[in-house]
Amino acid sequence: MKALILAAGHGTRLRHLTAARPKPMLPLDGRPLLAHTIAWLRGHGVRQIAINLHHHAGCIVETFGDGARWGVTLQYSFEPHLLGTAGAAKRLAHFLDEPFVVVYGDVYTNLDLGRMQRLHAAHRAAQAPTADEPCLADTCLIMALYAVPNPEACGLVELDAARRVRRFVEKPPPAEVFTDQAFSGVMICDPGVLEEIPAETPFDFGHDLFPRLLARQAPLYGEPLAAGEFVIDIGTLDGYLAALRMAARQPALPI
Repeated sequence: MKALILAAGHGTRLRHLTAARPKPMLPLDGRPLLAHTIAWLRGHGVRQIAINLHHHAGCIVETFGDGARWGVTLQYSFEPHLLGTAGAAKRLAHFLDEPFVVVYGDVYTNLDLGRMQRLHAAHRAAQAPTADEPCLADTCLIMALYAVPNPEACGLVELDAARRVRRFVEKPPPAEVFTDQAFSGVMICDPGVLEEIPAETPFDFGHDLFPRLLARQAPLYGEPLAAGEFVIDIGTLDGYLAALRMAARQPALPI
């Protein structure tokens, strides 16, 4: 399985900390968040990783190079103009030619990716192609979910009894909040989902792709975190401080 780490954003909510470096390069327990993410992926057997870049791209390339020192193979996708989360994946369609992990670059997690891989494979196998949708199984997607205290600031997910996504709403107004279960920024996708993304066009997973896939009844699933798992979005000062506290308590993954 391959992976895409989304690392191109400006980190505007942490402007005082990210003016001179990308958000994934913020330190956690003495090393960049991105080093934790790469070690986490490698620990789950993911060795081929793409990273999209824009804001202070050289900082990441100079630190991680081709990935050999870190036990992985890295390739970079430089975006002169930001393409959005899904647009970044579309640009790497030639690389993402098998089921792949997407992880947002501002996410710190210990999620059991092996469990997510097994669930994705099971959901994918359950999709029976039909005459109308012969490639339905090739658009299977499973997203990790976590409970959030501020649902109006997140992409919220409603599941049915089989944990298939019934509804996804990106950052609803407070009066329209229907759950505290939010998209974590970690998912496993089949390459077929990339067919729904226009090329070289700004396109977002939450705002654009998830609604499009749901409208065509593509198989989208959600999986809440298991006991002991955590996901922390470092994109706010509170989130970054929470990640610093958590990293100090976690055993360091080998680099």
